[in-house]
Amino acid sequence: MLSRRLVTGRMAQIASRHAHPRASFSQFRALRAQTEDDDPHLNGNYPNPPAVKRQFRDPNVDWWDKQERRNFGEPVHEDNDVLGVFSPEQYTHVTSNKAFLSIGTFVVGFLGLCGLVSLYYPDKPSVPRTFPNGGLEKELGGSGAVRAHKTGEDTW
Repeated sequence: MLSRRLVTGRMAQIASRHAHPRASFSQFRALRAQTEDDDPHLNGNYPNPPAVKRQFRDPNVDWWDKQERRNFGEPVHEDNDVLGVFSPEQYTHVTSNKAFLSIGTFVVGFLGLCGLVSLYYPDKPSVPRTFPNGGLEKELGGSGAVRAHKTGEDTW
């Protein structure tokens, strides 16, 4: 087989293939090299205003568009669908510490109530039933059968 490669001249092709690696078609290197620091105006030099939700803008200012709280000619942020008035409202009424305190209070109260109920909950919902004449021993199979509760016994 080696002699065939030598005769056909394929040995040079195989050697050159291992000497020069193939080009990598991965875009990872190109994507990693291109960051926002390289070109901050990737949107065609359109001015990108700061990302401020419209819900946090002052509603008492005389806006040209009172519903969206913006003025005429004001540039729109590229994430306007997330920052607009009709996007989901950002919940800022309660701080996270107060929320965790409320959840913890609920859990402690619920587990405390479960503990109190388990302490005072009766074991049996009714009085155990008693049977006359030896506790149905004969009816349940005789002397070798499992005993039923007899009259006067306090334990099961």
